[in-house]
Amino acid sequence: QVQLVESGGGSVQAGGSLTLSCVVSGVRFEHYCMAWFRQAPGEEREGVIAINGDDTTYSTDSVKGRFTISRDNAKNTVVLSMNNLKPEDTSIYHCGAASAIVCYAGSWRESVRYNYWGQGTQVTVSS
Repeated sequence: QVQLVESGGGSVQAGGSLTLSCVVSGVRFEHYCMAWFRQAPGEEREGVIAINGDDTTYSTDSVKGRFTISRDNAKNTVVLSMNNLKPEDTSIYHCGAASAIVCYAGSWRESVRYNYWGQGTQVTVSS
């Protein structure tokens, strides 16, 4: 049984920082493209940042220089570090797992490419 379990969400003021973690079980973690998506009410799920098994990272322009992603293959964990948070970052953040080719092919933003998802964790940034 595949499980992705996120933790670390919360509420911060603009300019603050949060760290999200996602622990994965039931798959060969090192073979997966791991990503963080976010979804606000009434909006589509948006790809934020991704990392492949070789630590190559990909991110959307709105978070470059503020968000970083890392993974620990020994602990089956992917971590999202978010700095200088803005109110527009408020959303539910989901961890997703896809085959490695999704990252290599440049398709990491496409949520339909992901096989597994976590339940999501709320991030709220107040101005």
